[in-house]
Amino acid sequence: MSLTLFDLTGRRALVTGSSQGIGYALARGLAEAGAEIVLNGRDPARTEAAAEALRDGGATVHALPFDVTDHAAARAAVDGFEAGTGAIDILVNNAGMQHRTPLEDFPAEAFERLLQTNIASVFHVGQAVARHMIGRGRGKIVNICSVQSSLARPGIAPYTATKGAVANLTKGMATDWAKHGLQCNGLAPGYFDTPLNAALVADPDFSAWLAKRTPAGRWGRVEELVGACIFLASDASSFVNGTVVYVDGGITASL
Repeated sequence: MSLTLFDLTGRRALVTGSSQGIGYALARGLAEAGAEIVLNGRDPARTEAAAEALRDGGATVHALPFDVTDHAAARAAVDGFEAGTGAIDILVNNAGMQHRTPLEDFPAEAFERLLQTNIASVFHVGQAVARHMIGRGRGKIVNICSVQSSLARPGIAPYTATKGAVANLTKGMATDWAKHGLQCNGLAPGYFDTPLNAALVADPDFSAWLAKRTPAGRWGRVEELVGACIFLASDASSFVNGTVVYVDGGITASL
């Protein structure tokens, strides 16, 4: 009985920004738990290539390329998919970007890109999908937050602002939509070895600092995010709403 709570067979999951990195790993993990997957990215060719790779592993996968920062495009893509293919039962808002510059020199245009990609996209896609979920009286939304939802470090203040906003928007989604049968939660990775962090992974000084700063003493592996995502996407979290689950090797727990 307890294991069936985590079974995603018969569910369909849209994962934004899922052609590589954390998004791809989460999509693969959800597929292994039984879900049908809808991959999203801006680049149609890259998104389709990622979909083919998952299909080769036995998953049922759709490619749905659209720009998550474009409200009208997100609404049209979601509405079209729902009408033409079927319900989106799970949404993982994963699309995100990083820009590292001291705050006093941070370019205004880079700040705007971070706002659009990291926080506005969660609103655009979340609203588009939730409108259908509300009509069905059920749905799961998992917003990818960060340890920077709670902590800051030099050179990424605008990124920190966006991830703090994602955590609070998650609370707002739960507050508005729980009454309609939706569970809306956040998943906050610590420092993981991903393309987004490639510059930091390649920096031996940073990696040494991270090993000392993180109780687990190492970088995270993207596969270690899958269990928490399955929990938040499944019936196992039926009364979990508006919370953020940190998967960070203990970094937010420790001075």
